[in-house]
Amino acid sequence: MVVQDNVGLFIPMQPQDLLMSLSVETVERIWLDLPLKEVPFRNMVREIPHWSLFELCKVTLSNGVIGVGETMPYYTWGEVTDEAVGRVFGRHPASVMWDDSLGAGLQMALFDAVGKSLEAPVWSLLGEKVRSRANIGWWAIDMPVEDWILECHEAAASGYTTFKTKARPWFDLKDQVTRLSAAVPDHFRLDMDFNDFGLDPAVARPIGSMLEQFPKVTIWESPIAQEDVEGNRALRDQFTIAMAHHVDRPAFETQIRRDICDGFVMEGGVSNALSRARTCAEFNKPFWLQWVGTNLAATYCLHLQAAMSHARWPAIHCNHMYPEQFVVEPFVVCNGMADVPDSPGIGVTVDWDVVEEYRVDPMAKPYPFPGLLLRLDWPSGATSWFTHAQQMWDTFQAGDLPAFMEGVNLTRVEDDGSEEWQALYERAGRHPVHA
Repeated sequence: MVVQDNVGLFIPMQPQDLLMSLSVETVERIWLDLPLKEVPFRNMVREIPHWSLFELCKVTLSNGVIGVGETMPYYTWGEVTDEAVGRVFGRHPASVMWDDSLGAGLQMALFDAVGKSLEAPVWSLLGEKVRSRANIGWWAIDMPVEDWILECHEAAASGYTTFKTKARPWFDLKDQVTRLSAAVPDHFRLDMDFNDFGLDPAVARPIGSMLEQFPKVTIWESPIAQEDVEGNRALRDQFTIAMAHHVDRPAFETQIRRDICDGFVMEGGVSNALSRARTCAEFNKPFWLQWVGTNLAATYCLHLQAAMSHARWPAIHCNHMYPEQFVVEPFVVCNGMADVPDSPGIGVTVDWDVVEEYRVDPMAKPYPFPGLLLRLDWPSGATSWFTHAQQMWDTFQAGDLPAFMEGVNLTRVEDDGSEEWQALYERAGRHPVHA
């Protein structure tokens, strides 16, 4: 590129000059409602039906380059606010893109735009490239084992080799793991995420002993409250299955120095993830990045995996749950791995026609899902009734029902139009009903 000076001479403009003059001109935020596949949706309505909602951030720089990122507004982190958008206007994108408080979608869009402006892939902005192919895992929420098997068959056919799912006390976990292990290929590996539902070592020990009977189960995640330092250390010493924890529960320094787990689940913004990744490298702790979204977020995460030496465990993106994608390029997994792009920015092309097709106005979190009545059958013949998953979380974590009993099973009871159904639905909506 050349510019004309005040005496008519044309002087080449150097790349660094172009970069010095960059600024954020506009930020457009677009909400989308992407449909979920049938099997995930019919199970996620209990707890996270709002995982169909996304907010795209479309950042335009003064050089005309457009960067795109995405946020799941009602996920656990990364919401983009009006205040965050206001902080980037007129600023050089490279001076603000490291600020994790901007939110996932805005930070992602800034990295995409800067990479495109430099004609460099995002991974090159983060550090040295340590891998060209990244480990990827399939995810599903807690489900009847028949649906787990359907998910794993699709995962294996799509090139995945690992399956991360939820271990919950409202299903017969031993029966589930027995049938699932028998149904998946010999090379397939399973990760059971308890989200603290094991409660304490007394409850968790027999569960760990049961899981060790199944060689395909290679990770159990947060089997008891992560803040229980001594309990987690004891479980880790007792069992050979690798134990994973979310970072920063308890403090990351405590997790590392007390050596209470084998590896980590990494979330949050780029700066935080890179800092935690360096510590994991120093202490030789593997981790996976958990960045839930569409093919856009999944591809972005490949760049982070490329620059983090210990991002060895299969990353979780959940992009496979969405049959419709607004990214043109397919997300290809082979032998459990995906290639890291070397093209500028994130390395994907957005189909804006698809974006417009699924565009919606911003909406409130659709939870609890209406018309949902859940029946929990106990082997004793007792029955418990709920209308959404938070009731079940609160009840079991309070110890108000027995944890991980064999023979327990959760089903959805469809509305038959009767007065009895409506009356039970209203009662259970106020508080769980035990009969």
